[in-house]
Amino acid sequence: MKVIICGAGQVGWQIAKHLSGERNDVTVVDSNPVLVRRATDTLDVQGISGFASYPDILDRAGARDADMIIAATHSDEVNMVTCQVAHSVFDIRRKIARLRAQSYLDAIYSDLYRRDHLPIDVVISPEKEVAEAALQRLAAPATFDTESFMQGRAQLLGIVIEEDCPVINTPLRQLTDLFSTLRALVVGVRREESLFVPSPNDQLFPGDDVYLFTDTEDMTRTLEIFGKVQSKQERVVIIGGGNVGLGVAKALEARTDRVRVKVIEKNREIAENAADALDRTIVLHGDGLDTGLLEEAQIATADAVLAVTDDDKTNLLASVRAKGLGCPMAITLINDPTLVPLMGPLDIDAYINPRSTTVSSILRHIRHGRVRSVYSIGDAEAEVIEAQVLGTSPISGQKIKDVAFPEGTLIGAVMKGTKMIKPTGNTRIDEGDVITIFALAEDVPEVERLLQVSIDFF
Repeated sequence: MKVIICGAGQVGWQIAKHLSGERNDVTVVDSNPVLVRRATDTLDVQGISGFASYPDILDRAGARDADMIIAATHSDEVNMVTCQVAHSVFDIRRKIARLRAQSYLDAIYSDLYRRDHLPIDVVISPEKEVAEAALQRLAAPATFDTESFMQGRAQLLGIVIEEDCPVINTPLRQLTDLFSTLRALVVGVRREESLFVPSPNDQLFPGDDVYLFTDTEDMTRTLEIFGKVQSKQERVVIIGGGNVGLGVAKALEARTDRVRVKVIEKNREIAENAADALDRTIVLHGDGLDTGLLEEAQIATADAVLAVTDDDKTNLLASVRAKGLGCPMAITLINDPTLVPLMGPLDIDAYINPRSTTVSSILRHIRHGRVRSVYSIGDAEAEVIEAQVLGTSPISGQKIKDVAFPEGTLIGAVMKGTKMIKPTGNTRIDEGDVITIFALAEDVPEVERLLQVSIDFF
């Protein structure tokens, strides 16, 4: 498939990395020649320097025979015009645009994106994606990463193995014997910065980052078995009242179980806008690094602090200060992936990577059809793919142990009809089943071949 990616920043680069690695014909367009050169030097892609909305630039990028265009520049307006030009001049079949401004995303204006108006097939909102990720982190405070699958029936959990974990130094195959009714499966382990899919004989050690699948109904029990206590979040302090912080506060206000929320925002205008938009939430104007203001927000009695300003260093320092003042849990928004290794030394419990959430959202829409969801793990190190099994798939009618899955993959969950089961080697995969697969990045193309749902299949 031929894809044009407009914008060679963090999101555009990651999407280009994913798609070029799957042997698609990818061209990257950006007005910054340095970013274009970085993409062409490090990835198997072509590059064009210029403004993505200019018809002649898109023509040079191969728009006349492109199958898809992804507009992910830093300008909403450039992304919108790019999709219009792609449709009107080049008749590109599928158009995806990243839009940030909330006015463009208001549901009452959704008619704007009809094909006879502004023809965008999929609109991605980074702020909405990040706000949803933050809410998921709050819902599972004992994890550093979490994502729902199978319409909320299954949960991917990322947890850090501590010294007091009851199952350390235990071969994973023994967990099934010890907890025979537990519908949970370890699918990935990161040890000393290396991510791998474990074998049944592997053991878990303190310091490991572990990814596991569990039936949502078994989530609390699963966390307890791995030494984690699930606590209810009743008081939350949000540092940053912009689109992300405001979105989280609105969602928490809408919950039936009342959550007390306080928002701290440094910019007076943004703070006033947040105060006007929220009903029960207290909005404080000031610096989230100010100890006095944090104490005024009663940070010591809060269950969690969520630092979501647009500055990574502010988020890190505010989280550290909040924990130093007695807050038991800190969730931090981090744009720069090189700062992630600081999470452990700084005792920050969980982080949200906007790039990862946006990339996952775009991949979910690229791999449409039988692929129902995609979630990107870490710095594009792995993917979790949820897909429905086609009758023509090589795995249909086969037992899992008889399928030649790549070494870096593992099926985490299987849903037959409305029943979710924990997969074993003897589990038979039938047409219509929904499966979730944890796959290291280099094995994703082979997984898609086995599922026969590669993007170029459609």
